[in-house]
Amino acid sequence: MSATDIERLQQEHERWEKEIVALVTARWPEREGPFKNTSGVEIKRLYTPADVQRLDYLDDLGFPGSYPFARGVHPTGYRGRYWTRRQVAGYHTAVETNQRLRYLTEHGQTGLNVVFDMPTHFGLDSDDPRATGEVGKEGVAIDTLRDMEDLFEGIDLGQVSASLITGGTVLFSMYLALADKRGVPYENLRGTLQNDMLLFMHSCNIFVTPIEGMLRLLDDVVEFCVKRVPKWWPLNIAGYNNREAGASAVQEIGFSLASAIAYIESFLKRGLQIDDIAPRISFFLSAHNDFFEEIAKYRAMRRMWAKLMKERFGAESPFSMALRFHTQTAGSTLTAEQPYNNIVRTTIQALAAVLGGTNSLHTNSFDEAYSLPTEEAAQIALRTQQIIAEESGVTNTIDPLGGSYFVEALTNELEKRAWDLIEEIDRRGGMVKACKDGWVHRQKNDFVRTYFNSIRSGERAVVGVNKYRTDQRQKIPVFELDPAYEKKQVDRLNETRRSRDNSKVGVALERLRDALAGGENSMEATIEAVKAYASIGEIANVHKQVFGVQREPEVNFAMFR
Repeated sequence: MSATDIERLQQEHERWEKEIVALVTARWPEREGPFKNTSGVEIKRLYTPADVQRLDYLDDLGFPGSYPFARGVHPTGYRGRYWTRRQVAGYHTAVETNQRLRYLTEHGQTGLNVVFDMPTHFGLDSDDPRATGEVGKEGVAIDTLRDMEDLFEGIDLGQVSASLITGGTVLFSMYLALADKRGVPYENLRGTLQNDMLLFMHSCNIFVTPIEGMLRLLDDVVEFCVKRVPKWWPLNIAGYNNREAGASAVQEIGFSLASAIAYIESFLKRGLQIDDIAPRISFFLSAHNDFFEEIAKYRAMRRMWAKLMKERFGAESPFSMALRFHTQTAGSTLTAEQPYNNIVRTTIQALAAVLGGTNSLHTNSFDEAYSLPTEEAAQIALRTQQIIAEESGVTNTIDPLGGSYFVEALTNELEKRAWDLIEEIDRRGGMVKACKDGWVHRQKNDFVRTYFNSIRSGERAVVGVNKYRTDQRQKIPVFELDPAYEKKQVDRLNETRRSRDNSKVGVALERLRDALAGGENSMEATIEAVKAYASIGEIANVHKQVFGVQREPEVNFAMFR
């Protein structure tokens, strides 16, 4: 629109407000505000072309599959193929998790997504006293290659896409060792490794070694994949965990991209090239409650990534500039009160992810405020995706909300705020330093305190919690964890230790120690160690001997005061 057209539009807008809206609201007042999304962006009553008058279609939106990728990374969107349905699974031992993976695959899941228990994340064997009570509780317990063999029993590694929600080198090395045992070339392996080391420091509080050691292991994995495993994504930056730990939508964007900047700078120092590494980086994002905010978040983040790669790092390949992301509906929004409401929440969140152009999706089960999902609840969550894909019609065109005055204006606003956040992190010396200083923790804590206080005050409604409450408790089937599986896992580990060649394990661990201390890529040595059936704990101890033990930063984690 011309400047004259915009001026006339604004005049007509003012007339409409005074002559029509004022007349109606005098008789039927609008509900009490504030009208803000979760990031605190004030939402206007109406959006018009005046709100996006500086939007240049080719420079700011472009076509799907083309720079700046705001409208998606695939030229045909979901008309070519649907997003990958990648439900998370992991509990008890590898045998039980294998059964759940097969169950989901039989019901239409198109990608595997495995979560590991806390002892595994912390590099603790299942018989470590610090692991007591946690084995197989929040994910599957993995101690040695034998468990990885059971986890993927009957699953063709050359045909499946597997996501391993973990960091470091050990579990990925087990997956590669399993491929070697089965004769599957590394070139045929497809999947993702989370490996977001800064996330473990500022959101998950998972400390094995100081951050320098963790970044070194990340560099080793990325370099190895660039050279040897061409279809594997060795780094998946978890904005989702940022959000679950209290971040706003803007912080989810800003902290995720700031982490990517820190990682890329480290990879470049290793001697890797930007167009070799950028296409191997993906993101893991949340789908939260505010429908349009989430859609705008995905679109803004794609555009920002394209600009970062092109302008800051000088990438030339369009594959480097195309941001790809997996989405999970927001676990923190699930309520124990009126749990069947969670099906509706998950559906809305999943729809936002789809309209925002997600590349793969996990939908939470309605019972996860109580326990791990039952098979029935997991099936409902998967069916939610299938109904959106095949019944709703939203996949028939690409970026159906593109061009909406509201969506485009909100996309611009979220992008502006996220750039401001990244600039602040740059001023503070980068994401690594901001994490070490506790600044990232404090920013999230400040936001989450405000957010939950708005729920406590009733300003922000949560149906069934602070609004439309009932005294009646809804009884639902709950998945029961069997504590006997901890002993079963420990017995299995001890049996492996008795049957393996312990002298071979010792030699392999010494070889790994030399590789780490000598500065060479540690992946080959780690693969040989796991092939000797060295355990998670034994390998983690080598990491600690070389890099030291990380101490939690002195940060006040209290959300409320």
